[in-house]
Amino acid sequence: METLNIIQIVISILLMAAILLQQRGEGLSSTFGGEGGVYFKKRGMEKFLYIATIVLGILFIATAIIRMTI
Repeated sequence: METLNIIQIVISILLMAAILLQQRGEGLSSTFGGEGGVYFKKRGMEKFLYIATIVLGILFIATAIIRMTI
């Protein structure tokens, strides 16, 4: 149980870092702002951070569900 707590804390810190390191203007507000960046592909570090954010989010939700069932 203690190990699961530590894993969830580490995942949450990494998730916050991945979110904060992403470029500004990629959020929901840019969708309505008419910014042309929607049509460009993510490459390099942007792509890595994007995928890492998704994976860490899924892992965070999975560990939260596991903690609720224990």
